[in-house]
Amino acid sequence: MPSAVPPASVPPASIPHVLPQRRRGRGAASNESGRYEAERREAFDDGWESLDELPRLKTEVTFETPRKIITRNSSPDISFDRSINPYRGCEHGCAYCFARPTHAYMGLSPGLDFETRLFAKPDAARLLEKELAAPGYEVKTIAIGTNTDPYQPVERQYRIMRQILEVLAEANHPVGIVTKSALVLRDLDILAPMAEKGLVKVGISLTTLDRKLARKMEPRASTPQKRLEAMAGLAKAGVPVAVMTAPIVPVLTDSEVERLLEAGSAAGATSAGYVLLRLPLEVAPLFKEWLAENFPDSAEHVLSVMRSMRGGKDYDAAWGERQKGRGPYAWQIGRRFELACRRLGLNVRRDMLRTDLFTPPVPVGGQLKLF
Repeated sequence: MPSAVPPASVPPASIPHVLPQRRRGRGAASNESGRYEAERREAFDDGWESLDELPRLKTEVTFETPRKIITRNSSPDISFDRSINPYRGCEHGCAYCFARPTHAYMGLSPGLDFETRLFAKPDAARLLEKELAAPGYEVKTIAIGTNTDPYQPVERQYRIMRQILEVLAEANHPVGIVTKSALVLRDLDILAPMAEKGLVKVGISLTTLDRKLARKMEPRASTPQKRLEAMAGLAKAGVPVAVMTAPIVPVLTDSEVERLLEAGSAAGATSAGYVLLRLPLEVAPLFKEWLAENFPDSAEHVLSVMRSMRGGKDYDAAWGERQKGRGPYAWQIGRRFELACRRLGLNVRRDMLRTDLFTPPVPVGGQLKLF
């Protein structure tokens, strides 16, 4: 079980190029220092074989105490303007995770540190209650799981996501959740009543149906079958479910688009979405390392096709294109996705979550409204 340590005990980003036996079950192959660090560290063999004696990497969790828990954004190509991240870093260890560069802000590596040096926000529910109760708060859907997964393995111990849901349910506040974990079924007792009121929808990320490939790409996430079972369980309980074929990795998973949508539809999904693989900042070298280690024969092909959809670059952050790419290959993926959705009856209608039921909470020690 991960252990919590105080913030003061978090050391600077550690040594890259970690031996396979130390990082078994992890996604990244190295632990390069963050881009804001003044020093760059490398491992080398000093002749005493000391590297072989280092212990296997374990998950450590540091408690974080932010002043606010709702994060705002004004990005024109994102459908929400506010989100909550119960955790920084993600133990799922997805090789392609676009959130990895955020660990550099903590003085840690976007590589293995991102999936082993986590930050939990135990006061999240209390902060949320306070922000929802603030005078003038305007109700809009809160997105959870857009950066790191709220149902990653450490949630079993800390239950921060569940506490957040309890506050949202009490206030009748709409929420959209994205996850690749079957742990979401634990909270059906909260999600089902919220769904009856039109207050919740859940997107399950399904990148591949190939269990071996999923284990390489997303080593600590639920298996594809477990994710489909989660979709079925949510749908059976009346919770609107979307199948998110995200990210689509050219060459490795793009051939599965139709099958992923078919499997999601059969499990009860009524809507779908997709995002093309994104490689911002430190994600690009980390993903290239992962490709070279796991798919050496097709690595250059994957990158070549990727660049053909990004204007010849590893990544293009331009709004309107960063999610879907451009060019013939990207266009083909988009049309295949649209045709499959039409055939399966996905995205026929998009129900908006209700905001008219919202009742501001009264924080502990707070004052009731006169009217």
